[in-house]
Amino acid sequence: MRTVTWLLCILSSVVTVDANVEKTIFLGPSAILLPDARPSLDELEVDTLEPAELPILATQLSVEFATETAPRGLESWYLLRGLEEGRRYEVRICWPAFQPTDFWLDTFPITQVFETPELISSLAGYSDRGRTLPLQKLGYTTDGSATAQSVLFLRVQAAASYYSTNKTLMAYPSPVDVDIILDPFILNVLPRSLGPTAIYIIVVAVAAYFISGYIYRWTITVSKDFEGKDHKE
Repeated sequence: MRTVTWLLCILSSVVTVDANVEKTIFLGPSAILLPDARPSLDELEVDTLEPAELPILATQLSVEFATETAPRGLESWYLLRGLEEGRRYEVRICWPAFQPTDFWLDTFPITQVFETPELISSLAGYSDRGRTLPLQKLGYTTDGSATAQSVLFLRVQAAASYYSTNKTLMAYPSPVDVDIILDPFILNVLPRSLGPTAIYIIVVAVAAYFISGYIYRWTITVSKDFEGKDHKE
């Protein structure tokens, strides 16, 4: 048990060496029927992450300072597609330490977003930055002319967390360089990206165990030989 805990501690520290990290863990939802006809979710003008096709999205994220009306700063939305029902996933957002920012990550089923005024209003505000399609026309369907998919919305809230004497910077904080990573779990136990690291650590630990045993036995043998020689003398 101590060995397992030690390995988990090492693995958890591996992903926090180069940058700050915030994450959320969730299960893939049941598939729902998405209409093939236009307009579709693809026309929301939001970036999409897929475990097989695009698990990592390198981008710049707009941020704002926290206010009374927006205590968690600016909201951005993404689509998580190609999920497997019941499989555990992790979404991580990594950003440089020299860009102090607070992040909050939440995932929502499509049905919840379209049925919650606050969420759909936030999605509309983000989507409207780059499109003219009326959001209320979008949705999901239960008829036969659709494709069943396991899909989630990801909402990222970002608030700048620094102070500067530069008034322009305080009024318009610079975008933050981020990597958003969609990471499926192996057997719902370990994130896939940590698989090679886990195997490496396990191999090193097993090798160290046997090598240390060999060295111990060799040391005992050598010490007994010295003791035997001393007694003869």
